[in-house]
Amino acid sequence: MSAQTTRAGWEYAPVSPFPVLRIRRSVLLLLVVLAGTAFASSLMIGAVSIPPGEVLRVLLGGQASKDTWQTIILTFRLPKAITALFAGAALSVAGLQMQTLFRNPLADPFVLGVSSGASLGVALVVLGGTSVSASVFGRTAFLGEVGLVGAASLGAAAVFAVVLAIARRVQSAVTLLVLGLMVSYLTSAVVSVLIYFSLPEQVSAYINWTFGSFGGVTWQQMRAFAPALLVGLLAAWITVKPLNALLLGENYARSMGVNVRAVRWWVAASASLLAGVVTAFCGPIGFIGIAVPHLCRALFVSSDHRILMPTSVLLGGSLALIFDLISQMPGTQYALPLNVVTSAVGAPIVLWIVARRQSFGRI
Repeated sequence: MSAQTTRAGWEYAPVSPFPVLRIRRSVLLLLVVLAGTAFASSLMIGAVSIPPGEVLRVLLGGQASKDTWQTIILTFRLPKAITALFAGAALSVAGLQMQTLFRNPLADPFVLGVSSGASLGVALVVLGGTSVSASVFGRTAFLGEVGLVGAASLGAAAVFAVVLAIARRVQSAVTLLVLGLMVSYLTSAVVSVLIYFSLPEQVSAYINWTFGSFGGVTWQQMRAFAPALLVGLLAAWITVKPLNALLLGENYARSMGVNVRAVRWWVAASASLLAGVVTAFCGPIGFIGIAVPHLCRALFVSSDHRILMPTSVLLGGSLALIFDLISQMPGTQYALPLNVVTSAVGAPIVLWIVARRQSFGRI
């Protein structure tokens, strides 16, 4: 069956020939290996290098040769690796949903201002609270961890609802991107006012949070972080078939019996939850959500969400682990902010997307 061109300019092949399917399986296997290798490397490599055998022994419930290795793996590196895996997957899936829903190749939680809304929710908790610890999650914060996640998700959902409402009346992709930019400026202005009237300890906690990090989630916080993202990913998976129908336009989707209005709000809820939770715990992580879906489309030459959704989970988690590993500057005592690395790698990808699509007259 020949491929069809969607309104967003992507090719969509509903049925794949057998040779292509075999290639896709090979690439999928490579992604699984990449994810496993990145996860293992994040446990072994850092300021202190730990032999693979020691890491495996600890993971199997044994005791490492050195007590410090045991502590480093179980207390620091393992929860950080799990956090990176979940966060990368969540941001990638949220970006994939938004790009399809808005039929915009540059849509993602960060560009459309959804992450800014989540940041505003966190700022209201961290900077608006009367008692907060040096950690952004504030183990003594007045709303606690669940309240922080709720505030971030509500902030993300509020911005997404505004963008969604205006997107129904605006057809221009450029206008929609400008809208997201303006929302980001507006939330930044509100945050600046909060910072101006906040205590130095609160300001320091918030600024450190904006740098982005996968290392701030403890095992105790993982009990709120992981289940929330699993719920968001499950909700996103439910939208796979409706999103495939939307690839060929809303009229086509309605002709296939899709309730477009319900799909919009379902995607809004799941994407806001995914972006909100990650932003609350890890900070506003940029570029992963916009770059990974395009990389998956290029790898599998498809816009079928039955393929893109699971592969975005694998590739997004793998890249998040790799970005975190680079930011740690292995072999040194220094570390870079995570957003510096994601921006340095993600910005060229976005520029490539814009240049490639403009050459075909699609933007």
